[in-house]
Amino acid sequence: MAEVMAFLGAPYTLLVGLVLSERLLELLIARRNLRSARARGGFVAESHSLFPIAVFQAVWLFACPLEVFLLGRPWMPSLGVPMLALVGLAMTLRYWAVATLGDRWNIHTVIVPGESVVTGGPYRFVRHPNYLALLVETAALPLVHSAWLTACASCFVFPFLLAGRIRAEEAELIRHTDYGRAFAGRGRLLP
Repeated sequence: MAEVMAFLGAPYTLLVGLVLSERLLELLIARRNLRSARARGGFVAESHSLFPIAVFQAVWLFACPLEVFLLGRPWMPSLGVPMLALVGLAMTLRYWAVATLGDRWNIHTVIVPGESVVTGGPYRFVRHPNYLALLVETAALPLVHSAWLTACASCFVFPFLLAGRIRAEEAELIRHTDYGRAFAGRGRLLP
């Protein structure tokens, strides 16, 4: 039985490792984009809300496979396959948002004076498609391999952290850009 669990858990651990690699790559992209924004006169308007989210993401990525191995969570195709599809859809939405923003995407709230906010791509439907995708991914990734405790804890903690991040980010965008006018009447996370 232990061999079967190890065999089934290895692809899941690889998946979680790929998500971790993606997050590390995003740090490099954000750094590059920050240099580009600063070259255009941009500045970091808000970043204090980023640290708790970064800590959460690290703990979450560690907890996903840890729960599977320590508590012997089974692979349940009836749950795992739909959750894997949700993870894929969430990543697709995230990268649509990232591609739409181009070099304006960042993990920090970066303001470039005089630049209008982006309202195309997925931003036509919601103000924060990237955050919507993160919420879905945070709930779905643990459930790909039945790590329901991690999923439940994540669904309790992450929305709270993200709500603070959204409030802080929107306050700066309203203060420094046309955000309030551009997104009037558009939902934060749902159309």
